[in-house]
Amino acid sequence: MRNDERSRYDIVVDDHVVGHTDYRTHGDHQVFVHTEIDPAYRGRDLAEHLVRAALDDVRDNGMTVVPRCPYVARFIEEHPEYRDLVAA
Repeated sequence: MRNDERSRYDIVVDDHVVGHTDYRTHGDHQVFVHTEIDPAYRGRDLAEHLVRAALDDVRDNGMTVVPRCPYVARFIEEHPEYRDLVAA
């Protein structure tokens, strides 16, 4: 879920935010700077679901991505269907 007030995407489980990926908007780029999942919820592929939803939102909004967050960069490298989103 996009949280524009906090410049991040949140992932919610049982009405609790258990993770987020932070971004900064620069023109038509979203710079992803950090991804974090609550340690109690790790191992459930929540980061993957979170980043996939965030990148789909970026695509839907006609923006590009600058993956400064190591997790987001690795995710894009491992999922070539998102490589076209990376800003030149």
